[in-house]
Amino acid sequence: MSVPPATRRTLVPLVIVTAAALLFTLLLLLVRLRWAPLESADHGAATGLNSLIAGHPVAVRIVKAVTWLGSGGVLWTLTGAAAVVLAVRRQWRLTAYLLVVGVGELVLDPVLKVLVGRLRPVVAHPIAYGNGDSFPSGHALGSIVCYGALFLVFLPAVRGTWRRVFTAVIVTLIAAIGISRLLLGVHYISDVLGGWTLGITWLGITAFAFELSRQAAGKPVTDPVTEGLEPEARTDLQPTEPETDMHHDRARTYGRIAAGVVVSWVLIIGAITGIGKLIMITHNGNGNLLGDHTIPHWFAAQRTATLNHWSLIVSNLGATQDILIVSVAACVVFVAVTRHWRPVIFLAVVMFGELAAFLAVAYIVKRPRPDVPHLDSNLPTSAFPSGHMAATTCLYVGIAILVIGHARGWWRYLFLIPAIVMPVAVALARMYRGEHHPTDILASVLFAALWLTATTMLIKPNAGGLDRGSRRPLGLPHRKSADRSRETAPAAR
Repeated sequence: MSVPPATRRTLVPLVIVTAAALLFTLLLLLVRLRWAPLESADHGAATGLNSLIAGHPVAVRIVKAVTWLGSGGVLWTLTGAAAVVLAVRRQWRLTAYLLVVGVGELVLDPVLKVLVGRLRPVVAHPIAYGNGDSFPSGHALGSIVCYGALFLVFLPAVRGTWRRVFTAVIVTLIAAIGISRLLLGVHYISDVLGGWTLGITWLGITAFAFELSRQAAGKPVTDPVTEGLEPEARTDLQPTEPETDMHHDRARTYGRIAAGVVVSWVLIIGAITGIGKLIMITHNGNGNLLGDHTIPHWFAAQRTATLNHWSLIVSNLGATQDILIVSVAACVVFVAVTRHWRPVIFLAVVMFGELAAFLAVAYIVKRPRPDVPHLDSNLPTSAFPSGHMAATTCLYVGIAILVIGHARGWWRYLFLIPAIVMPVAVALARMYRGEHHPTDILASVLFAALWLTATTMLIKPNAGGLDRGSRRPLGLPHRKSADRSRETAPAAR
C-alpha cells in the first residue's frame, strides 16, 4: 500500500533527524576511541586542506571573514536581535523557541568538548588558533543551530522565489562556515561533521517539541522545513509594511532625497574642513584657541589610575564596535515596533555619513594630537575632528529624534538624557586621555548638529511610523494586525 504524500512529507524530516543522530553517535564513539582509520583520514585531510590557502593572504582574509560569521558574538547578536523582534511583535512562543535552541547549543558544545577531550589539529602552516578542544566544531554546531532556527522561524514570511533564495543562502552560509574551519586548520573533518549532525539533531528535537505545543494549543500540524514553525504568524514575521504615504513616482522622490542628502553632506564637509584648515594656521594646530593648549594640559595633570581606568571605559563607548552594536540594536527595535524602513534608513544614512565625513576631514586636515602624554597608542587618524564624539552625538541624538517622533507619552523625553550625557561623557574622556583638543570636540558637535538637521528634514524619519490622523505609541500592536487576529481567533479555537 502506497504512503500518502502528506505522510511522506511528515516522515522525511523525521528520517533526516534520526539519521543525523545516528551518524553523530557513531562519530562520537569513533573519535572517543581514536579509531585509527578515522584518525589517519582526519590528519591527512587537515594538512591538505590547510595547504590550499596557506601563503595566500587574500584567501586567508576571505576565509577568516566567513568563519567570523559563525563566531559566538555574531550568532548571539543575531539570535538576540531576532528574539527582540519576535517579543515586540508578541510572538512569545517563537521567542522562547529561539532562546531555548540557543541556550541548548551553548551547553552542548563545551560539555561534549570536555567529555571527548580531542586536541586540535597540528598543521605545517597554522594561520589561526582555536580555543579549547576540537570535537565537535563549535562554529559548525552554532551556525547550523542559529541559522537553522532563524530559517524555521522566519520561513513563513518569505514566499515564491525569495523562499528558494532564502533557503540557498542559509545552506550555503552553514556549509561555508564549516569548510572555513577546515581550511584554517583548526578542525578535522569529523569535528565539522559532528557539529553539523548534532545541530540537525538538536534542531529536530526542538522543532518536534514545538509542534507538540502547537497540537496542545489546538493548531494544525505543519512541516517546519517547508512551512516554518508558525505559518499563522506570517504577518507579524514580515519586517515592514508597504509605504503608503510616498508619492506614486517613488524613483523620482527617492532620487530627490538622495541628491539632497549628498549635496548637504558635501557642503557640511566643506565647512568643517575649512574650519580645520583655519585652526591649523596657528602653531600647526597646537595653539591655544578656546583652550586648545591649556585644557588638555589641565586634564593631564589630574590623571590617576582610577580615572584612567574609567576614562578608557567611557571612551570605548564611542568606539566603532560599541557604536555599531547600539546602532544595529536600535535599527532592529525600530523595524520591529514601527514596521517601516524609514527609521532604519535614517539611522544608517546618519551613521555611514558620519563615518565617511570623519575619515575625509581627518585625512585632509591632518591635525596633530595635543602635546601631552597620550593614554591610547597606535591611533590611526588625526585629531580633527573627534570621531568618537561625532559618532556618539549622531547616534544618541538620532535615536532620541526617532523615539520622540514615534512615541506618545512623557517617557519619550527621557531619551534626551543619553542624547546629552553620552556625548558629554565621551568628550571629557577623550580630552582627559590626551587625544583631542576642545576645538576638535566642538567641530564634531557642529558637524553632528548640521548633519542631523539635514537628514531629518530630507528623510523625514518619523513620517512613516505613525497611523494616519493619530500617534500610535511604540510597542502597541498595529491596528491591521490586531484586527486580523480578532478575525482569525474563532477559527484557531
